[in-house]
Amino acid sequence: MRVIKPLIAALGLSLSFTVMADTQVSVDTTKPGPVINKNIYGQFAEHLGRGIYEGIWVGPKSKTPNTKGWRNDVVGALKDLQVPLVRWPGGCFADEYHWREGIGPRDKRPARVNTNWGGVIEDNAVGTHEFFDLVEMLGAEAYVNGNLGTGTPQEMAEWLEYMTSDSKSTLAELRRKNGRDKPFRVHYFAIGNEAWGCGGNMTPEFYTHLYKQYASFLKTPKDNTPVLIASGGHTDDTSWADHLTANVKPNWALRMDAVSFHYYTLPTGDWTVKGAALKFPEAEWMSTMVNTLKMDGFIINNKKVMDKNDPEKKVGFYVDEWGTWYDVTGDDDPGFLYQQNSLRDAIVAGLNFNIFHKHADRVHMSIIAQMVNVLQAMILTEKDKMILTPTYHVFKMYVPFQDATSLPIELKNVPQYTLGNASIPAVSATAARAKDGKVYIALVNANPNKAETVDINLAGITVNGVSGQILTAAAMDAHNTFAAPETIKPAAYSAKAKNGKLALEIPAKAVVVVAVE
Repeated sequence: MRVIKPLIAALGLSLSFTVMADTQVSVDTTKPGPVINKNIYGQFAEHLGRGIYEGIWVGPKSKTPNTKGWRNDVVGALKDLQVPLVRWPGGCFADEYHWREGIGPRDKRPARVNTNWGGVIEDNAVGTHEFFDLVEMLGAEAYVNGNLGTGTPQEMAEWLEYMTSDSKSTLAELRRKNGRDKPFRVHYFAIGNEAWGCGGNMTPEFYTHLYKQYASFLKTPKDNTPVLIASGGHTDDTSWADHLTANVKPNWALRMDAVSFHYYTLPTGDWTVKGAALKFPEAEWMSTMVNTLKMDGFIINNKKVMDKNDPEKKVGFYVDEWGTWYDVTGDDDPGFLYQQNSLRDAIVAGLNFNIFHKHADRVHMSIIAQMVNVLQAMILTEKDKMILTPTYHVFKMYVPFQDATSLPIELKNVPQYTLGNASIPAVSATAARAKDGKVYIALVNANPNKAETVDINLAGITVNGVSGQILTAAAMDAHNTFAAPETIKPAAYSAKAKNGKLALEIPAKAVVVVAVE
């Protein structure tokens, strides 16, 4: 339009039109906000399909290069993500998991049926010691999910003692006998999972009573005390966060440090026919974006009830399961929840990160489901082969935001991406000052058809330009395969300021993360 207007005037013609202003993104670097907790980039490893077995665990006797049974290639790729936290053993699996079955010699551990995920045999090869081997290799924190559904307060309390005690108790000595002298560091411990569903089909009132009972017996050394997490709600249900924060009043013998929340993005919003992972129409691109952006409203509404009951914000709001969920395709057992991962998933990840950053005052953790071969995975494996997904690449691009200080950001003149009766803002953005002192900006263009120009204004600093990475592709469902593992990957991105102004061209369906120079 800037070129067309003078050209029309030179030809002596007249034309009436409306000049569309560029998207304006203003960042105030002088007013630091809440810290973006690194655990917003948490990962999930449930005993589900090929998420652990084959995906990352092959056993110490495998010909696949491994360390203590964990695949070297997958562990190396996860270390490059600077994975801050891993949640284990579930999920729905957690409420049927009995920890004593996963310790001691592997050849003597009992085999059980995984009733939640495919009805396959769980041989308990990966148990407490193996899990902590993994998190220690990754340099990550441990999030252990306790069994409320089929367990007892005694079983849960004894598991914590087994993991954390440095005494000469029988349980601590049993841990030593099994090869671990020093206690494991348990950073987070959840009392049950999805108590409203697979964790027991409970009401908030009933679960709250159980939470207080179980939490009363979870005693650990002062230097190894985990954050205690209550099982919260999902989608638009705020009753769990409301009832828990109103009725669990911490004292010397009772703690509740966080309430969990789960939400999955389904293209159709229908659990019976969720939508395809690949070869989907633009209508399902749009519906996926509409549904994933609902996360913002869900968090806002839960924060309102928590602010009413907990105005000092002592209780965190942990979105410890989120991601896309599509119809299963291929030869895998439907219960294994294996799905391909495309550029659409990368856009979903960027949009959710920007939402979580916005609510960093209360959202101190989020955990995508899941890490390998399950749902919106970072990594897909096939025997000895491994590929990195578009979601993996976005996680890596956003690494500078871990423990960064959020900065106030304002967006104006944001164009709408419209299809049929649906419409969303085309551009999403977030900004923070990272631990390296640099200001980072992330931009997502959710419009699959049209590039956007974004004018960047930063108060408090002089901008010469930006440099970073961009993830985009020609096809909405661009994805990596074992035959073509680098079909979609980040590319370098940079822009220079002109006359003190900085304008960024963001291609259609793209994620951009840049550092300000």
